[in-house]
Amino acid sequence: MAQVFRDDLGIPHIRATDAGDLAEGQGEVTARDRGWQIEVDRMRASGRLAELIGEAGIAWDVFARRARLDDTARRAFAAADDETRAFVGRYAAGVRRGMSEAGARAAEFRTLDDAFGDTIELTPWHDHDPLGVLHVAHALFSTFPLLLWREHVAMTLGDDWVDVLTGYAEGGDETLPAAGSNGWALHGSRTDSGMPLLAGDPHRAFELPGVYQQVRLACDEFDVVGLAFPGVPGVPHFAHAGEAAWGVTNAIAHSADVFRERLRVAGDGYEALGPDGWRPVDVERSTVRVRGRGPAGWVQVEAIETERGTIVTDLREADDRDGGGLVGWSVRMPARANGDLGAGALLRLLRARTAREVVDAFGSWVDPVNRVLAADRSGTVLSATVGVTPDRRREDRRLPLDAVTRHPSADRAPADVVEVTDATVDANERPERADIDLGWAYPAPHRADRIRTVLAELRPGAPTELAPVWGDTVSASAAALRRLLPTGDLPPRAAAVRDELVSWDGRMDAASAAAGRFAAWRDALVQRVAAHPALASLHRPHGFGAIFDPWLGTTAQVAAALRRLVEHPALRDDVTAMVIASLEDTADAPVWGATHRLLPLHVLAEVPGVADPGAALDVELSGDGDTVRCTGATPGVTHRAWRGSVARWAWDLADREQSLWSVPFGAAGDPASAHFSDQLDDWAGIRPARVVIDWARLRPDEPTGEA
Repeated sequence: MAQVFRDDLGIPHIRATDAGDLAEGQGEVTARDRGWQIEVDRMRASGRLAELIGEAGIAWDVFARRARLDDTARRAFAAADDETRAFVGRYAAGVRRGMSEAGARAAEFRTLDDAFGDTIELTPWHDHDPLGVLHVAHALFSTFPLLLWREHVAMTLGDDWVDVLTGYAEGGDETLPAAGSNGWALHGSRTDSGMPLLAGDPHRAFELPGVYQQVRLACDEFDVVGLAFPGVPGVPHFAHAGEAAWGVTNAIAHSADVFRERLRVAGDGYEALGPDGWRPVDVERSTVRVRGRGPAGWVQVEAIETERGTIVTDLREADDRDGGGLVGWSVRMPARANGDLGAGALLRLLRARTAREVVDAFGSWVDPVNRVLAADRSGTVLSATVGVTPDRRREDRRLPLDAVTRHPSADRAPADVVEVTDATVDANERPERADIDLGWAYPAPHRADRIRTVLAELRPGAPTELAPVWGDTVSASAAALRRLLPTGDLPPRAAAVRDELVSWDGRMDAASAAAGRFAAWRDALVQRVAAHPALASLHRPHGFGAIFDPWLGTTAQVAAALRRLVEHPALRDDVTAMVIASLEDTADAPVWGATHRLLPLHVLAEVPGVADPGAALDVELSGDGDTVRCTGATPGVTHRAWRGSVARWAWDLADREQSLWSVPFGAAGDPASAHFSDQLDDWAGIRPARVVIDWARLRPDEPTGEA
């Protein structure tokens, strides 16, 4: 039996005798606190979201079935070692109990029942479902959709434009992808206590409820505080186990191969052309049931899997060079190819007592490929790259591969462990070492450079001194784009904005009028560049499927590659006129915080006629997509911040109670709970809370059921 305690923020602290009881207790508490959230992710994994939310779930369900997410989770669960399988199964058992006792009564389910005029009966969780939720968290948290963007560029504008529109530059002035995280480690020689200090903040979409769940997991074997994925046992990304601690950032690796597949109809199925000729493919046909529609409105899905991978795109007619037939794009994910989602790391991490044991535990990790910072109370600090990636040369990561000529490659796990003796920073930039350069285009090195600069200037020695690092708002894109500002005489309104931007300090602070003007000018310039005749063909429908729209939006991609585009010969002669016209458009823009406000992404916001639980949480924010204080909007599309720091954490190896953590919203998923969004103001103000370790400072919650 597990006992549950709560701190003042409602964060669950779970105590049990052994790891199995603890897993069951974690599952039950998560179902009670986040029943709506984890059920949504479970239905995403099984391709059944539309059964719950109607038409808004169709695009995801089609992708999930094509990618065979649920089947991959089933395979991974069956292939796991006995101890891991039991650990995950006990968590699922706890979820079943928690959902039946509380989670299934979450207000969101009732809201949907009222909106659709019917009732959906939830089915009990299967033992493999936590691995499905883990898979959902990472299936599109990958670089493979960007390969489809590059393919679209090559097919519409030509291959010469691919590098321009991915921001790639040999030697490192990259601008894509924008996702990522910050992480840094200070050796004990740099801290007040003489012990290591780890800190950082992961960057993902601002999902509501939050993507991370603060939790404490304690039993006779271990006592760990950390940030869990709701619906998944353990704390795989960020945790402090007392003797050891760890945190990750994304390595931006080429973690999945994409193949351009030629297909032809064969009987009631298809054949795909590969290096060894035409071969039968596996086809699974299923029906997406869509709430609010009768059977005539349900969606039929063909899930096609070739020898290389699952075809995740719509099929299209092949062009003349292919001699007819159909074309689609398959993805080979190591997790599916090897039947392994990395679950073997979940329990091993909880048991880790040294930095080396942390790295060894991550030896079982699969996806995504991460950079790990680990430290322990002996003073050791290690940096490592972990996960599994196809063994491809850099040039083979640029565009999808031709399935006719290219076989799948073997997978490899990078062997990389470095001891840190001073300070180190990871912020998704291209690594200096070729052996861990596993990607194609990386975020620009600005965030990493700024963190190093601020650490060097301030010399923080304790977690309480880290707010200026998390909160740094210096913009790299501002410095780059201000070089486009013309000198000399301009129309009065344009001249006034130009002069203000020239004298501006480049900080994207909410109260800054200049930052607001810069953002508005950037928006106007992005829109003009996106509408330039040279890019007209880029606006053609991409045809890969609706799920990929966020990665293939032309305006958003133009914004990410703006600096390179304005230097391109096809646009260069028109840039000055576009810059001046954009300056005139933005003379009346308000301060940055007036428009740069939080955009919480709740699933109910996608359902017509249903109130959005996050509508009132639109606090003003400092920062921007490329600043250390990451609050990313989409220039040219919206100033609302939809992605950024979804948690902040600092692990003090000298005294765990000096450690800090925060999330954007709160511990509870229920909009009526006092803990639904009670951390929002402190998160926005960069005031993370102390981690509570003393059991005497916690209040007992109702006990969980018998194990």
